[in-house]
Amino acid sequence: MDLSYADEDEEFRAGLREWLGEVLPGLPPEPPADDWPGRRAYDLGWQRLLYDAGYAGLHWPVDAGGRGATPTRQLIYLEETEQAGAPYVGANFVGLLHAGPTIAAEGSAQQRARWLPPVLRGEEVWCQGFSEPDAGSDLASLRTRAWRDGDDYVVSGSKIWTSHAEVADWCELLVRTDTDAPKHRGISWLAMPMDAPGITVRPLRTLAGSAEFAEVFLDEVRVPVANRVGAENDGWRVTMVTLSFERGTAFVGEVVACRRVLGELAREARKNGRWDDVPLRRRLGRLNAEFRALWRLTQWNVSEAERVGGVPGVGGSVFKLRYSQARQELYDAAAEVLGPEALDLGRRWTVERLSSLSYTIAAGTSQIQRNIVAERILGLPKGR
Repeated sequence: MDLSYADEDEEFRAGLREWLGEVLPGLPPEPPADDWPGRRAYDLGWQRLLYDAGYAGLHWPVDAGGRGATPTRQLIYLEETEQAGAPYVGANFVGLLHAGPTIAAEGSAQQRARWLPPVLRGEEVWCQGFSEPDAGSDLASLRTRAWRDGDDYVVSGSKIWTSHAEVADWCELLVRTDTDAPKHRGISWLAMPMDAPGITVRPLRTLAGSAEFAEVFLDEVRVPVANRVGAENDGWRVTMVTLSFERGTAFVGEVVACRRVLGELAREARKNGRWDDVPLRRRLGRLNAEFRALWRLTQWNVSEAERVGGVPGVGGSVFKLRYSQARQELYDAAAEVLGPEALDLGRRWTVERLSSLSYTIAAGTSQIQRNIVAERILGLPKGR
C-alpha cells in the first residue's frame, strides 16, 4: 500500500478545501436532534450540494453514477470534510454507505438506474430492515416471512433497530422466502417502499435521548418481485456484501472525527488544569497512537477493497472490533477531562459518551466480529 499522495491528489485536496471554505459558511443552522423531518431536509440539502459540486458518490463506480475515485481520493475527501466541520451523511447513511453500494455491486441495470441516482442527488432516504427482536447477532434466524403472490411478495413480520425508518422512502429488507431451507439459504434481499400499505413505524428512544431507530411492523405488505436484489433465497450472500460495506467503510469518517475530538480534549485539559495529571496525559497519548493506527488500518482496508473489485473484505471486522472499543475509551477519557461536568447532558462529549456504548453492538456485536476474525482470517475452527 502506497501511503504517499501524488500531485493530482494534492490538487484534489486543494480544490475540495476551497469549495468547503466557500459553501460551509452559507449552510443554515442544523435542526434540533429530535426534529427528524428537519434533519432529513438538512441532510438531503447537503447531499444535493455535494452532487452539484461533483462530490457525491465519490468512490462509487462510474457506471453507478459515482466518480470512480481512487481510495486515496476518498480518504482525502473524508479527512477534509471532517476537519472542516462539514455535515455528516446523517439520514442518508443507509442509502449512501449500505444499500447504495450493495445495489451497485449486486443490482440489475434497471435497479441501479432506478435507485442509485436519487440517493446521490439527495432525493430519497433509505433505512435498514435487518435485525428482529429474536434475530440480532444471529441475524440468519430472522422470521419475517415473504411469500409469492403473482408478481409480488407478501411480507409479514417485524423489524427492530431500523435506522431512520420514520423518514425513509425505501427499506433494504431481509425476509425469509423458504422456511424449509437451512436458515442461511432461505433469505432474500428486497427493496421495500416505506409508503406501502401495511407498514407501521414506532420510533425507539435511545439512552442518549434521540430516536433515530424504530420498530417496524409489516402486515401483509406487498413488495414487487422486481424489487428483489439478487436471486431468491440468495439474500444471505447479498447481505454479506451489505455488511462488508457497513463494517468496512461506514465508520471511516468517524475515525477522523475521533482524532479531532482527541485534540479538543487535550486543549480542554490544558485549560482546566487536568493536563498536570500524568496518567491522563499518557491515556490521551495512547489513544492518539490508537487512532493513528486505526487510520492506517482504514487505508489498508480501502486499498485492499479497491484491489479486489471495490467490496470490502473481512478486514473490516478487525477495524470495527477495535474501533468500537477505542471510541468508548475516548469518551471515557473525555469524562475524566471534564470531571464533574461529565454529568451535564448539555455537554456534547457527555451525549457522545452515552452514544459510544452502542458501538460494540451496532453493525454486528464485538462477539460476532471476533468470530469472523477467528474463523475467516485466522482459520480457527468454529466454536461449539
